[in-house]
Amino acid sequence: MKWEGNRESDNVEDRRGSGGGGGGGGGLFGSKFGIGSIIIALAASYFLGINPLTVLGFLGGGDAPQVQQGPATKPPATDMQAKFVSVVLADTEDVWGDVFTKGGAKYSPPKLVIFRGSTPTPCGAGQAAMGPFYCPADQKVYIDLSFFDTLKRQLGAGGDFAQAYVVAHEVGHHVQNLLGVNDKVEQARRRLSERENNALSVRVELQADCYAGLWAKKANESRQILQSGDIEEAMNAAAKIGDDALQRQSTGQVRPDSFTHGTSAQRAKWFNVGLQTGSVKSCDTFSTRDL
Repeated sequence: MKWEGNRESDNVEDRRGSGGGGGGGGGLFGSKFGIGSIIIALAASYFLGINPLTVLGFLGGGDAPQVQQGPATKPPATDMQAKFVSVVLADTEDVWGDVFTKGGAKYSPPKLVIFRGSTPTPCGAGQAAMGPFYCPADQKVYIDLSFFDTLKRQLGAGGDFAQAYVVAHEVGHHVQNLLGVNDKVEQARRRLSERENNALSVRVELQADCYAGLWAKKANESRQILQSGDIEEAMNAAAKIGDDALQRQSTGQVRPDSFTHGTSAQRAKWFNVGLQTGSVKSCDTFSTRDL
């Protein structure tokens, strides 16, 4: 992926040195737990972190709790991994800003919080083992950058474009929030069984995958960011973090009724839909019967 020298976002907050992160020892990445525990945790609330349907009660109304946090700081200029996610975030800002403008609206970008171990959020305590996640209550994307090592070493999905796909997917959840998808889903959730809730969650996540593909297409058209092998990296990441793949890896069994993010094939399919069409309308996972 061609990214060096591109614009970095100003909407990045580095909490790694704030003292409120809880460190790595108390979380699932500490020495108390082995790789198997990490994979099991990732299978339960992996990759995309907090499930907007079952964990984020704030979507259903009420005020989000206030989180006390020190002054926001920018990542060090020498931190290449932080620089990378800052560039990807900036690129999503450019793409979605243009998409919203053409649709007659103004895009309000999310902030991206880099933390280590754990961090307080209005959606509850963010943990490294959750993977990256989006919190609608404060419109921030949270990521412990060590997740990229997990993505590569434990899940077999390395590459810079796989990492960019992760960030773009979380920004896709922010776009859903701005478009009112989260509110509609939360209203529907109250009338559904657990199985139906899971099925609805799958549609939410696949749409975010589609939005990530949309970003890739439009970013490449504008700035030629894609290099040989990049799309394959994203497709491989989608396959590695499908519900079926993670369940098979963690327990050896696959339970379709418990899926909340979609199968490997579905995740790759919807990323590709966004990549091929570049259309928000084509990413309507809620109207189609064929996921």
